[in-house]
Amino acid sequence: MSLAILCSGQGPQHPGMFALTGSVSVAADLFAHASTLLGGRDPRELVHFETDDALHDNRTGQILCALQSLAAAVVLKNLRAGGLIVAGYSVGELAAWGVADLIAPKTVLDLTARRAEVMDAASTAGDGLLFVRGLSRGVIDYLCERHDIAVAIVNPGDAFALGGGCDALDAVAKDAEQRGAERVVRIGVKVAAHTQKLIKASAAFRECLNGTAVAPNLSAGVRLFSGIDAAPVLDIQTGLNKLADQISHTIQWSDCLAGCVEAGASAFFELGPGRALVDMVTAVHPQIPARSLEDFRTVEGVHAWLSRTTA
Repeated sequence: MSLAILCSGQGPQHPGMFALTGSVSVAADLFAHASTLLGGRDPRELVHFETDDALHDNRTGQILCALQSLAAAVVLKNLRAGGLIVAGYSVGELAAWGVADLIAPKTVLDLTARRAEVMDAASTAGDGLLFVRGLSRGVIDYLCERHDIAVAIVNPGDAFALGGGCDALDAVAKDAEQRGAERVVRIGVKVAAHTQKLIKASAAFRECLNGTAVAPNLSAGVRLFSGIDAAPVLDIQTGLNKLADQISHTIQWSDCLAGCVEAGASAFFELGPGRALVDMVTAVHPQIPARSLEDFRTVEGVHAWLSRTTA
């Protein structure tokens, strides 16, 4: 049996996101390191006292989300009854390399900060992402061409994240609603991630990865998926190329989830913040147990569920 771990992306940051991970003693060094990247602010306090807008600042948001995945992974240690499958959504893919033990967790946090910085440097004020659900891919492609934006992420069930400038996204939102979209909402991300607007950021981040210590191979029984093509990482350097390209290329998340199932995932566990990824799993694979860390009130409850579902 294989547990599929899903590392969440930006957007659902909230004050209670570290309710379980913040008190795990073995994760204390991670929180301390993240604090050095956040101007000396303890992330556990920051999420409570900063404004919602500040929590969705690109650099802050990426660090908080990566930190949550890495700290949550501590809870999962020694609970791998069978194989382990790891996939990450947007910045969660970088965290996934840490969860898969390819890059040291503190190094992942450093890289996360640099990833956000190069993305900000390549961005234009007002850029962002728009979520649209309920229109076919053909209609979405037409809207993107008409308004000069791009598909950033392909989710299951005719759900898409679209990236572009503020005015263009507003125009697409209006157009999509008029065409009968089920849901249209701006995502709390302030860059046009996973579009060609960030091609320079991909190149800059690949340079950052060149100097990074990375394990030469995945551990036996561990499978890691790349977001841009939903292919398993078989060669580390090729995987790093894709990790950098992901900043400026469409993420095929629907295919990633399908790949996890094909690889034998018997349960899905999302590290948070939020539970958007397991909601997607439940919608398309209702027969597979899927929970998020945020579904639980105690670490003991997490342990009990994981033990039952991976036995």
